[in-house]
Amino acid sequence: MPAAPPCRTIAFYAPLKAPDHPVASGDRLMARQLMAALAATGAEVGLASSLRAFLPRSEDSAALDRLEAEAEAERARIAALWERAGPPDLWFCYHPYYKAPDLIGPPLAARFGLPWVSAEASLSARRNIGLWAETQERMRSALLGAGMNFALTARDAAGLSAGAPGLALMRLHPFLELEALPPPAPLAGRRIVTVAMMRAGDKMESYRALAQALAELPVGADWALTVVGDGPMRAEVEALLPPGRVRFIGALPPEGVRAELAAADVYLWPGCGEAYGLAYLEAQAAGLPVVGWATAGVPEVVAAGETGLLSPPGDVAALAHDLARLLDDSTLKRQMGAAARARVLARHARPRAVADLARGLACAMKGKENADG
Repeated sequence: MPAAPPCRTIAFYAPLKAPDHPVASGDRLMARQLMAALAATGAEVGLASSLRAFLPRSEDSAALDRLEAEAEAERARIAALWERAGPPDLWFCYHPYYKAPDLIGPPLAARFGLPWVSAEASLSARRNIGLWAETQERMRSALLGAGMNFALTARDAAGLSAGAPGLALMRLHPFLELEALPPPAPLAGRRIVTVAMMRAGDKMESYRALAQALAELPVGADWALTVVGDGPMRAEVEALLPPGRVRFIGALPPEGVRAELAAADVYLWPGCGEAYGLAYLEAQAAGLPVVGWATAGVPEVVAAGETGLLSPPGDVAALAHDLARLLDDSTLKRQMGAAARARVLARHARPRAVADLARGLACAMKGKENADG
């Protein structure tokens, strides 16, 4: 007989970007995958709210006032629904932080006596400024009272432990749904691929570094780049890269992305500010070695020297050297590609995530039972 699920019903909320948000992103993809993985534990998972709680500026008190009013209305709506139909067993919040706090779940969880659980939450003492100090303190209080907090990176786990000592904490590796993967890429040529949105900030900084690294490749070197992605900065990105060598194909559905990865030989992305980057996992699952920088959360998903080459952050010359090395060394390329695919299948596939989620949810539910008892 299969084990009983840790909880029967889960209310899911992602304050930064809901799973059904119209703009594609890693946040949206991870939210969808988490909902599917939670359902795979045996629970019925429903989206509790699509309210976007995003505060891009620390001094915008009017924006916080509007958000407070919207959150209050959502709490009233959800509470009325639960009073009629009964509350869920648990509230699950994905990616709350100082710019995107959960202003709905913690008060409802306290009112209805159910556990509040987080995944990919973060705390940053550097951001205790203006209104962000207030929203971060609210999140800190919620995290300390959580039944469980799932940290997707070691960096986040360390930050949570430092900012909220004693909180319930468990690692959950970033993961992919791998059932529909194509066969591994043959790695028989010198085709480079990049998958990234084209927007201001870290993404654009990565595109600039990528262009600089390509410019440092030996004159006459044989290579071609495919760029998968789109966004408001597309014209600027296209202007950075050499015509004739680069194919821009825009945003693609998941099966289209997998096909492009399967046709390439090396995945290139510097990774400025990446929390971890699901695209790195998708590329490695297709058997591609990675070239990037050892920055932010990139080392969490790329094993330097094993599944790719990661150079010091900001070092364009080293990035170009690593790219040239992989393009020229077919044996190394194949070794790293095989190791990349094996590592993703073993460490970042959904079955492992489902098992980890089930254990964490069971702990959260047990804590509630102990508190009730």
